[in-house]
Amino acid sequence: MGSIIYAVFVCLDGSAPAFNFYQGTGARVRRWLLHLEGGGWCDTTSNCLTRAGQVYGSSKQIPPQAYFTGILSNDPELNPDFYDWNKVKIRYCDGASYTGDVEEVDPSTNLHYRGARIFKAIVQHLLAKGMYKAENAILSGTSAGGLAAILNCDKFNNLLPLSVRVRCISDSGFFVNVETISGYPHIQELFYRVVKLHGSAKNLPQACAFDYDKSLCFFPQYVAPYMQTPLFIINSAYDSWQVNYSFVPKYVDPLGVWNNCKHHISQCTPSQLQILDDYRLKFLKALQGLGPSSSRGYFIISCHTHNIVERQSYWMYKNSPTLDNKKIAKAVGDWYFERSGFQKIACPYPCGCSILFD
Repeated sequence: MGSIIYAVFVCLDGSAPAFNFYQGTGARVRRWLLHLEGGGWCDTTSNCLTRAGQVYGSSKQIPPQAYFTGILSNDPELNPDFYDWNKVKIRYCDGASYTGDVEEVDPSTNLHYRGARIFKAIVQHLLAKGMYKAENAILSGTSAGGLAAILNCDKFNNLLPLSVRVRCISDSGFFVNVETISGYPHIQELFYRVVKLHGSAKNLPQACAFDYDKSLCFFPQYVAPYMQTPLFIINSAYDSWQVNYSFVPKYVDPLGVWNNCKHHISQCTPSQLQILDDYRLKFLKALQGLGPSSSRGYFIISCHTHNIVERQSYWMYKNSPTLDNKKIAKAVGDWYFERSGFQKIACPYPCGCSILFD
């Protein structure tokens, strides 16, 4: 567990952002892992106001302690490569994957759109607390935090001394630009509204923004080819959040025909499973569209899940999913320390996933 340490700049509600910290031990005190918490986005003033009164919009709502598991675990048997690193869990409270940057604060709402400033301020705070001595550093994140790890990866690298070995890990953050089963660009329009409301365009990778509409650069498939820092992608090709909210959102299924299937893929009808297999192919096309890179790694499972690396059962445990006889923890460790590369994709569901991981 780690205790909250407050930094400068503000969450949606104007409260100070926060993180949980576990101090490294032994010979690895110069190794740092920063993990960005997930929690979706807010795309309208109304839902940002709602969020500002909840845990993902205000540090006032965050519990003072957090359990560190999976990639954050301090158990050498459960997290052999990173257990004794300095580990920081950055709590998510801005609603735009740490990209927002609006100077003005509307006095009628008191909403602050300043996620990009939060990210930079926390990194600078940690540098002053000893991270400037780092030899190794990882920026990781899950879900909206996994997206943030991609969008802020090169910035993170540039804030650290040139001598530091910097890598980034995105867990369940490879959100693809896919239409719903009814053909509507739901996720594209959502990201467009997020970018516009939070003033995110100026903080998205500019090389991408030169070639695409800036809001498209909120999608990893358009941004990742421009990244300079090595990236490891961990995702399900049947990501449960994307299936539920991007591909088959509730409004396109008013009769609830997909309800059972969306929650438990083992309950899908053959025709529904075929549609999900088609979604998988779209996901893989977007992934493979990044182009070849020897420095990029990926571990793509077929479990119907979301949020992977902080869950011990997925990261490294008895029955954890494996590819090429490696669990996720082993594959990531081998990639980071350049013991071997790793770029593997599981065959279609239920390949590699028991009912426990449905």
